[in-house]
Amino acid sequence: MTTQPRTNAALMKRRTDAIARGIGNAHAVFAAKALNSEIWDVEGRRYIDFCAGIAVVNTGHCHPRVVKAVARQLPLFTHTCFQVVAYEPYVALTERLCRLAPGAAPKKALLMTTGAEAVENAIKIARVHTGRSAIIAFNGAFHGRTMFALALTGKVDPYKSGFGPFPGEVYHAPYPSAVHGIGVEDALGSIDALFRNDVEASRVAAIFVEPVQGEGGYIPAPPAFLQGLRMLCDRHGILLVADEVQTGVARTGRMFAIEHAGVVPDLVTMAKGLGGGLPISAVVGRADVMDAGNPGGLGSTYAGSPLACVAALEVLDIVEDEKLCQRSMAIGERMRGFFADLAQKHACIGDVRGLGAMTAVEFFHGGDPKRPAPEIANALKAEALKRGLLLLTCGSNGNVLRVMVPLTISDAVLDEGLKIVAATLADLAAEARA
Repeated sequence: MTTQPRTNAALMKRRTDAIARGIGNAHAVFAAKALNSEIWDVEGRRYIDFCAGIAVVNTGHCHPRVVKAVARQLPLFTHTCFQVVAYEPYVALTERLCRLAPGAAPKKALLMTTGAEAVENAIKIARVHTGRSAIIAFNGAFHGRTMFALALTGKVDPYKSGFGPFPGEVYHAPYPSAVHGIGVEDALGSIDALFRNDVEASRVAAIFVEPVQGEGGYIPAPPAFLQGLRMLCDRHGILLVADEVQTGVARTGRMFAIEHAGVVPDLVTMAKGLGGGLPISAVVGRADVMDAGNPGGLGSTYAGSPLACVAALEVLDIVEDEKLCQRSMAIGERMRGFFADLAQKHACIGDVRGLGAMTAVEFFHGGDPKRPAPEIANALKAEALKRGLLLLTCGSNGNVLRVMVPLTISDAVLDEGLKIVAATLADLAAEARA
């Protein structure tokens, strides 16, 4: 039998032939190994990783402590199904999350496998606790690809196109964005308008909000907005759910991004950075809310995998021991300062924003917010790949560069990647003038 060549092109051909068209790829690259903030492909080429698996490996690729924790668990058992035969790491992790979650009220938690699963279960919990059915989310939101999470998602292309109809009683409101002319009062006022025109407040079980919108463009929610949502929810008996799937685990400089606003949500969903690269998610919140469902009403066969639980416990230790919340803040300041300087040279950079290490650069033609420039963001991503840097875009118009470096990245590698961005933008600008 002839061995097929192990190149990116050959593997992409096999991938195209075997994998459903709906699975996308941002880069035509196949990983062979990864360490901290660097990835090497099957052809031996090195890439600086400014994606972190979409904000998953906050503690870096293959952190030695995470690898050792999983290796210790691996020969003991890999699966029993927690609902069949329980195991201590699941209990220890939920105890830890209850201690870490915002607020002084008693808390409980449950574990799932993906962020979308966490969102789906938060919806179930909110409905059974309140006895209400309606949910409010926001334009530009991303809450997952399963059907109810997708109904909450506020971006049609590519996530919702052709997949409807979606579950009912989901309502969307504008999310505040200064650069796009949507203020805090506008956003909060739109929810009052929903109550007048679309759904009575007494039917709303929960409001789901990302403290920093992910797919929507890495837009931090102003503290006044989150505080206003808390007051609105308290006034109407609605649960406030913070979707921290992307923002949690030190990504914004706090364990949970909503802590920056001093707001205590009723429920928090989390995933991504929790497992250090292993799939695990959680819902944590007020004990009286979490306990609303009957035994057996919540659960999943693979939820809270023992391997992922021990990895997550180690990740939380690493966050504390290596002071990754402080490191996240330092990285964010360094990056936004760099991009602000770059904006002085390139009129196409219309906005630089972020919270902690979550950093976004939004591109407009001539700096005009009414003229989004996705082609600039996409050209930057494509050209940077050729130069050994992995980038991702986002935003409702696809014109936002989002930077999600591992929080363990060294200053030297971070600066190396930023210099690639600067050089690439300069060359693209020169080509545009030619």
